[in-house]
Amino acid sequence: MRVQDFRDGSYAMPLTSPAFPHGPYRFIDREFLVVTYETDMDALRAVVPEPLEVTKPLVKFEVIRMPDSTGFGDYTESGQVIPVTYEGRAGSYVHAMFLDNHSPIAGGRELWGFPKKLGSPELHVASDTLVGTLDYGPVRIATATMGFKHREVPADAVLRSLAEPNYMLKVIPHVDGSPRVCELVRYHTVDVTLKGAWSGPASLELHPHALAPLAALPVRRVVSAMHFITDLTLALGTVVHDYSSVLGKEQAR
Repeated sequence: MRVQDFRDGSYAMPLTSPAFPHGPYRFIDREFLVVTYETDMDALRAVVPEPLEVTKPLVKFEVIRMPDSTGFGDYTESGQVIPVTYEGRAGSYVHAMFLDNHSPIAGGRELWGFPKKLGSPELHVASDTLVGTLDYGPVRIATATMGFKHREVPADAVLRSLAEPNYMLKVIPHVDGSPRVCELVRYHTVDVTLKGAWSGPASLELHPHALAPLAALPVRRVVSAMHFITDLTLALGTVVHDYSSVLGKEQAR
């Protein structure tokens, strides 16, 4: 194989059979359970990288059911998202994600830098309750519940939230273990069709785990909960801050 062949034709690993297809990535009937809760401000500041800023002690615990996604198939995802600001504009920092399908784990990490790990999340309706759970191996680390479709939510509020930018820290190591790529990445969801949104009473439990430390951002008080269903496209990202020059200066000292 000539260098030009794999340079021009490759976009992911393995070279001859990539773990995921080239985007864009469209999601149909993507269903969210989002529980917003108060936590400790110092704990948030300890995990959110500058130049992002934390202004409120809030975390969003999410369970997302994705039955029809371009190239990734059928899977479920769960994790924590932290409201932040960047250059004065509101957005969200993706802190932790756990899902049950290798293809979106590989694609999310390689393309955008999503902090994805293998887990076993579930979202289902049990009688009158929407239930979201997350297991890491055999251990239950999160349980979220919400009254099923108690109150409709105005579409504008949900669409404004989905239009906000999202950020994550993309780290790719060099072969010697040092950080070769260390960037703050921004992405958006676009072409959003909201099919329904509801709120209701909610609860959230997080349990400690050595390798899935969601409980390091402890639940102090549940603020709100949202259940909504959308079609949307996950757009590719842009680099908004490159930490390489800072890391290089520190290593040179």
